Formats: sequence, C-alpha cells, structure tokens
Amino acid sequence: MFHKEGTPSILLGTTFTAVVLLLTDYIETNWVKMAIQIATLVFLIIILQFFRNPKRAVILNDNHILAPVDGKVVVIEEVYEGEYFKDKRLQVSIFMSPINVHVTRYAISGVVKFSKYHPGKFLVAWHPKASEENERTTVVVENTTFGAILYRQIAGALARRIVNYAEEGMQVIQGTDAGFIKFGSRVDLFLPLGTPINVELNQKAVGGKTIIATKA
Repeated sequence: MFHKEGTPSILLGTTFTAVVLLLTDYIETNWVKMAIQIATLVFLIIILQFFRNPKRAVILNDNHILAPVDGKVVVIEEVYEGEYFKDKRLQVSIFMSPINVHVTRYAISGVVKFSKYHPGKFLVAWHPKASEENERTTVVVENTTFGAILYRQIAGALARRIVNYAEEGMQVIQGTDAGFIKFGSRVDLFLPLGTPINVELNQKAVGGKTIIATKA
C-alpha cells in the first residue's frame, strides 16, 4: 500500500523506468545495458519504498500517547515552547531517515485546536534551531485525558514539502493519517510536564504502535 501523496512521484518514476528499459534494447554492450537497467530499477524501488504506507491495527487508548511517526527518538527534554503554550513542556523528538515510513499519524484522539504552516529554512533535522527555523507545521490536539498536546512536523535538508491534513475544529482519531513529510525528517511532540515517558533516547519508534507516554 502506498500513500496518496506519492501518486505523482510513483507515476513519474514508473514511466521513466519503462522508457529507459525500452531504450536499453538499442544498447549493444551487454554490461552497459544491464548496469543501466539495474540502476533504473533501484531508482524505482527507492521511490516505492519511500511512499509506502503500511496498514497498522492501532489499539485506541486515551491513556496512551502513540508515536506519530516511524524513526529514532533523538530528544527527551524539558523545553520552553513559545508558539502556542508559551510555557515549559516536555519535548520528545523522533528523527526519520530516508528509509523510514514518512506518514504522520495522530498521537491521540481529540479535537484539533490549532494548525499552522510556517515557511522556513532546510537545516539538517538534528540542528538545534531546526524546530524554530525550518519549514514546519504546528498542530495542537486536545482531549480530556491529556489536555492539549502539540506536534510539529519539521522539514530537513532533503525535505521540500510538508503535507498536513489537520484543520482547526476537526475531530481526529488516534493512529489515523495526519499528513506526510516528503523526503524528511523530524516530528517533535510537546507534552505536559510530568507526563510519564515510556521511551528512551535512540529507541526505534513505530508510528501508531509505540507508546511514547502514558497518563500520570
């Protein structure tokens, strides 16, 4: 299963691959022909794997905050969140490599209270200022269990488009599709102070599956 945001890229990549494979019939040197064919097929496989969207059976639980994306936990720290809350929050950041699934999923069920896109730079995702200066979207979802939590999709050095489906007033369901980051890169969660965290630094997270935090 592939994400709908990948449809143009997949169609273009498939067409390009088909044309190149047909043209290689005119190449007489076998090793050159084979090298081009293999390189073209690898190119198509990379595109397909990047836009994959595995279906996952999400166990809905209002006492859990689930990982919004696949990747590695790179930050767990208390920070000042200055865009929406304007106070201290517990930040948990997940970095996505190019080989990870890049679908963003809702970490909790609730109502979208805030959703905003910010144009910006394309610093590497682990740069300390990436959360404030890179292209990004900020979304706040609120429910009665955790109150309001904020997640931020952040573009990286390779990412050039963030897709965000959250709109203010929407009722959203935990684990469902919240957006996509094309060729990028990081998602930050901002949670209430004192929230018990269930993950550790450098742990691999699976979107819609890994329990990031639980209700205190």
